[in-house]
Amino acid sequence: MLQQTQVATVRGYFERFIAAFPSIDALAAADEDAVLRLWEGLGYYRRARQLHRAARIVAAEHGGQFPTDAEQVRCLPGIGRYTAGAILSIAFDAPEPILEANTIRLLSRLLAYAGDTHSTAGQRLLWHAAQTLLPARGAGTINQALMELGSQVCRPRDPDCLHCPLAALCPTFREGLQKTIPAPRHKPRIEAVREALIVVRRRGRILLVRRAAHQRWAGLWDFPRVPCDKTESSPKSAELAAKVYAATGTRIDAIKLLTTFCHGVTRFRITLECYEARVLGTATRRKPPVELAWVKPNELSDYPLSSTGRKLARFVTRTGLVFPQ
Repeated sequence: MLQQTQVATVRGYFERFIAAFPSIDALAAADEDAVLRLWEGLGYYRRARQLHRAARIVAAEHGGQFPTDAEQVRCLPGIGRYTAGAILSIAFDAPEPILEANTIRLLSRLLAYAGDTHSTAGQRLLWHAAQTLLPARGAGTINQALMELGSQVCRPRDPDCLHCPLAALCPTFREGLQKTIPAPRHKPRIEAVREALIVVRRRGRILLVRRAAHQRWAGLWDFPRVPCDKTESSPKSAELAAKVYAATGTRIDAIKLLTTFCHGVTRFRITLECYEARVLGTATRRKPPVELAWVKPNELSDYPLSSTGRKLARFVTRTGLVFPQ
């Protein structure tokens, strides 16, 4: 959970997750929807699905006991060198290094390394430095201390060098290069995206679509979501109906705008236009191209949704828009 996410955000999710799945075997036996529902809102949902797969592998191949061999740990889904090092050093006191945002910054300054920290050469240098700092015992304590020092003292802006216990060893501090080391990363260009999210109703139920493996929020459920032309003032009903049919195999009409949301996902700034529609008769393809579910409004809380899907679910159930026949 702490991959790319701060402790303050993770704490509540972690406590609820562990209460629901107190052991590897409990997580391995869980349904994926239950895992994703508890992860909902935390983002980067691939982590949850990989964690679930890893638990099943540990249960099936390691007798429910987490492996302590570094190669076996790195073979588990979602576990790279950093996560493996964190697990093995902190949980098992193995002399495995950790390299993440805070330690990258700290080690770059201790080495006065002004190059690209994410290049092959930069990564090789920093991983080697992280390894050489570790003692034979107590590696977990050292790793956590380095991360904490980077987070609380060797900050990206305004590092507290005067109170740093390593200031006397730091050439970056000595030369006054804190603003240029490490080298700043280029921010990706923000891309504007426009999408439509459609609440399709049929006899008091709402249509949900399972997100495919290649899509954002893979494995989660969502309302039918289709792209819109950014240059048009508003999409035509016939155009939306055709896109929903192509995406879900369901024919719709009586399309009307409900509300509009704006949100950001990685490098995308998304304008999300939310519509309500009804099924046109009973015309549905015999074999829809995606997994569908017709859900009662009071069942929406049981399905793991994207953050915008959950926001729209609250909106439609609060306003009662899905109840008319």
